[in-house]
Amino acid sequence: MTHPLPPPEAAPRQKVRSAEVGTDVLKALAELTPATSLSRLAEHMQMPASKVHRYLQALIASGFAVQNASTQHYGLGREALRVGLAALGSIDVLKLAAGPLAQLRDELNVTCFLAVWGNHGPTVVNVEPAMGAVTLVTQIGSVLPLQGSSTGRVFNAYLPARATAELGPQPLPNDLLEQIRANGVYSVHGLLMPGVDALSAPIFDASGKLAAVMTVVGAASSFHADEAGPAAQRLKATVADISHRMGYDA
Repeated sequence: MTHPLPPPEAAPRQKVRSAEVGTDVLKALAELTPATSLSRLAEHMQMPASKVHRYLQALIASGFAVQNASTQHYGLGREALRVGLAALGSIDVLKLAAGPLAQLRDELNVTCFLAVWGNHGPTVVNVEPAMGAVTLVTQIGSVLPLQGSSTGRVFNAYLPARATAELGPQPLPNDLLEQIRANGVYSVHGLLMPGVDALSAPIFDASGKLAAVMTVVGAASSFHADEAGPAAQRLKATVADISHRMGYDA
């Protein structure tokens, strides 16, 4: 008795499904790092242990998983770590922030810029100027004061004290730093330049460290730098999206 052949498209579908399950096993191993038992992994995935074991053997054979000979527990292999490091190495906050920065400028019609921590403090690395906007203090390469700007104060709130000590001999009050961290956005009104207001918010990398600060700045007569206002909410949403794309899990 002959059996009917499976539809031509069945094999590709099965391969795709197998790849999806294998990826799920890798994700579960990452979530249960540094090592986990087969039973715990199967329970975590809500999948029969025998099925999980089959995929683990395939992953071990390809170097994406390893099994400890003494504990019999499973963990990520060298190939998985190599791929993960390559992915982290390819992430560039300047590239990831470029598009959202321009979009934010278009939506708010104010100058938006990105700053990273340099040898001399908060350094502007990308600027999206709005028409008729003040750009005197937001040129690429500008170093902003650590305590005299919204950008600097956000860096102050999230960087280790030892990183900012040399540039800020008079530290900001702890209650102000805690307020910045609690709100996730910080506003100033005429602090750096009279008549110019600004909002700043942090961007984090995959390890949870501060990667950059995004700031929107405009004339006080037309720009409302209110930490509870729509501009602040839009800024917070933008930095949260960039942080997520960098691997940060809030």
